[in-house]
Amino acid sequence: MTDQSQPTAPAKKLFLLDAFALIYRSHFAFAKNPRVNSKGVNTGAILGFTNTLVEVLLKEKPTHIGVCFDGPKKTFRHEQFAAYKAQRQAMPEDIGIAIPYIKQIIKAFHIPILMMDGYEADDVIGTIAQRAEAHGFEVFMMTPDKDYCQLVTEHIKIYRPAFMGNAAEVLDVAHVLQRFEIERVEQVIDILGLQGDASDNIPGIPGIGEKTAKTLIQKYGSVENLLANVDELKGKQQENVRNFAEQGLLSKELATIHVNVPIDFEPESLTLDAPDEAQLRQLFDELEFRQLAARVLGGGSAPSVGRGPAAPVGRGARRPKVAPSAQGSLFGEGSAAVVIAAENGEFMPGEAGHEYHGATRRLEDVPHNYHLVDTPELRKSLVGFLLQQKEVSFDTETTGLNTMTARLVGLSFCWHAGEAYYVPVPSDDAEASQALVDEFCPFFENEQILKIGQNIKYDLLILKNYNVRVAGPFFDTMLAHYLIEPDMRHNMDVLAETYLHYTPVPITDLIGPKGKNQKTMADLAPALVSDYACEDADVTLQLRHTFEPMLQELGLLGLLNDVENPLVPVLADVEHEGVRIDSNAMNEYSAELQGYISELETQIFQEAGEAFNIGSPKQLGEVLFDKMQIGKGTIKKTKTGQYATGEEILSQLAADNPIAGLILEHRQLTKLRSTYVEALPQLVCTDGRVHTTFNQAVTATGRLSSTNPNLQNIPIRTEKGREIRKAFVPRDAQHILLAADYSQVELRIMADFSGDKTMIEAFRLGQDVHASTASKVFHVPLNEVDSEMRRKAKTVNFGIIYGISAFGLAQRIGISRKEATDIIDTYFEEFPSVKQFMDDSINRARELEYAETLLKRRRYLRDINSRNATLRGYTERNAINAPIQGTAADIIKMAMINIHDWLEKEKLGTKMILQVHDELVFDAVREEVDYVTPKIRELMTTALLLPHGVPLEVEVGTGDNWLKAH
Repeated sequence: MTDQSQPTAPAKKLFLLDAFALIYRSHFAFAKNPRVNSKGVNTGAILGFTNTLVEVLLKEKPTHIGVCFDGPKKTFRHEQFAAYKAQRQAMPEDIGIAIPYIKQIIKAFHIPILMMDGYEADDVIGTIAQRAEAHGFEVFMMTPDKDYCQLVTEHIKIYRPAFMGNAAEVLDVAHVLQRFEIERVEQVIDILGLQGDASDNIPGIPGIGEKTAKTLIQKYGSVENLLANVDELKGKQQENVRNFAEQGLLSKELATIHVNVPIDFEPESLTLDAPDEAQLRQLFDELEFRQLAARVLGGGSAPSVGRGPAAPVGRGARRPKVAPSAQGSLFGEGSAAVVIAAENGEFMPGEAGHEYHGATRRLEDVPHNYHLVDTPELRKSLVGFLLQQKEVSFDTETTGLNTMTARLVGLSFCWHAGEAYYVPVPSDDAEASQALVDEFCPFFENEQILKIGQNIKYDLLILKNYNVRVAGPFFDTMLAHYLIEPDMRHNMDVLAETYLHYTPVPITDLIGPKGKNQKTMADLAPALVSDYACEDADVTLQLRHTFEPMLQELGLLGLLNDVENPLVPVLADVEHEGVRIDSNAMNEYSAELQGYISELETQIFQEAGEAFNIGSPKQLGEVLFDKMQIGKGTIKKTKTGQYATGEEILSQLAADNPIAGLILEHRQLTKLRSTYVEALPQLVCTDGRVHTTFNQAVTATGRLSSTNPNLQNIPIRTEKGREIRKAFVPRDAQHILLAADYSQVELRIMADFSGDKTMIEAFRLGQDVHASTASKVFHVPLNEVDSEMRRKAKTVNFGIIYGISAFGLAQRIGISRKEATDIIDTYFEEFPSVKQFMDDSINRARELEYAETLLKRRRYLRDINSRNATLRGYTERNAINAPIQGTAADIIKMAMINIHDWLEKEKLGTKMILQVHDELVFDAVREEVDYVTPKIRELMTTALLLPHGVPLEVEVGTGDNWLKAH
């Protein structure tokens, strides 16, 4: 009788990683938000790959593992088909730089790298997978590539790692058969051969996509049997299959993963071994993967060397350290609980901008002297000390993030690094809270003391609720970093770790994780909040002293002090004022829109000959392309195999197919109704107004953005979209809305920057610049320019700023690509200074790797010299546009500051309530309109004088709603 208590031997579990597929996936996951360290290295691909590797080690616990790379030489497929992968663009430089690091990390994990000259990674993986299966292994091919489906068996599976919020996925035989709608796994190759693969330049057979390929293989079983029965096919399909038979067979061969690679299978060499901790620490330090090092290695990185910001000074009690078992690592107990998921947003690497030398410190690691100020006597003493300072960092602790509803819990102050003070505020007693806050008004209202904060606008808004108007000057560390590294994140924890090598106390240590049981600061005793609040003010002060010399060196201190920091109280006032919404008008318009939508649905169903769910891309695609058979030559499919029914596709079809135009209109109205007309009334506060949040540190160009709700995206291109503005009304009968809008500001800036005499003269003389352009481009006298010519010229004028192509212009104004090319060529012949400006902008950016505005705001363009044509082209367009759009952003910001200051100085009742792109909206006292209108126009047109003197123009209107005013 066997001993049932004996443990069974662990299953042999082999993971084979498709290196390049995972590396490219990681690189493009960070493409819109690149991870650049202090040495200028884009570490996104390295971080993403390493996270994926660590995730599988911790979650799946393989007994054996290998990482497979393509061989460096051309493969047998290139011998079979010279054009194989010929159209692929050059590898992005950042990936080329990343690969050596990734290989070093793999080796530091003691994982073998597998490759063979003349073969691709999928051939190596296929070969080893089958041999491992024969030796009793459970094999997991770790890749996002669907081609591997042809290798899946009972013991060989595909492992798709977690990505962009999607959980990891294991594909077995049943999944493959269902995904491809086939009877045998090997038929995957037949489908791939018939449909081809554009990414690898495998041609397939023309006219056969994935859906048709599935249908044919379901019927005929294989490419060979299909060719043997080609006479059963009909029409163009029969013609294509017959004429391209050899190409179909070749494509099948090219799509076949070969499993006879002459590579040795040595299970012992694939056994998972303990990593080289010292080597990993060194690599993670060099790459500045601090959080990754802490999680993977269970502690800090190598000891600090060199110089860095001074540690906080002073004395204070230390908090108890976290128990080692709670940290977890690959080298000790508790590792199973560690989840590495940077791509899913749980953590990201440090940002660029400061040299990093070692482990981050925590509050318990540094001396500090934090004080709880909880008596009237101590508060009075603190106010006295505050009034003696030249600069003070302060922060508010509140019950939430909504500035309209959050209650103040406490105030913290710091003016020496390592020493800070926390003042609790009784949030349950409104009168006591107000009285306590009033004690600090002499400090807050003192214009001689610099107030320092991290996202200080939030604190100003909270204090407004307590009738405290905080006087500048200000220094916002979030905005300072935004100017230094506009593309990176700017939250305090990231900044502290990156520039101070310090990890602040997480707020969840105090109030718990997100969820229904999470507490607020008001639920905690002041003694528990004190160190956390003091630390915030302390860290913010140290960041201010770190950033100021960096800004000085980059020439950005003036932009911060003259534009971004002075704009903070302006935006705080604009947000606090809010804008009144007529909810009844919105409700009426919602019902009106629903009527239009219902009419469109009836027309669409009549065109289609049946009712269906218009909002379902799957059903819509089947109706348009299967039943109605429209769009020959334009039919595309998404990655999921469904027909593509996006706006671009439908716009192409609309000219010849009325149903496509009806569907586009249906979508527009449905989105209009749900996103704005129905949603905005729900966001009205108790004061009857909507209070948006303006973000200064989001867009790379310098423009403000608007959230909760986004009032800058209200559609104005269509008549029904503009109707929404009717519901934005003055606060009462004594007020009227006044809208002041810059006219063609970006075009004027381009004319000035280019120095083009014709355009500059047109603007100076107040001529119609689009008509003037049309006269030049179409070679007709100005008085013979018709509306169609002007329309085309207008599209070119604005399109040039954004690097419009001939294809884009042709689509936008409905002309042939040749005519569009001729128009653009003629434009540059007639306006050579504009072409020179564009070329100079690109060349300057290539040299500097950034573009800058008139006020020296920078936009970094790290892909400007990329060998990848797509990335380089996109970045070149930004090189042209960034100085123009960024200067426009600077202009309206300065106008806002000047107008706000003038209204305050004059003690007027008119209030600025909205900024939308190039437009400012005011809730104007009716009796003040005649007085404020010329001054607003003057302050906007003189906000920033352009070098060549191109004048700025502002159109001003008033009305009982925003639509009339605009």
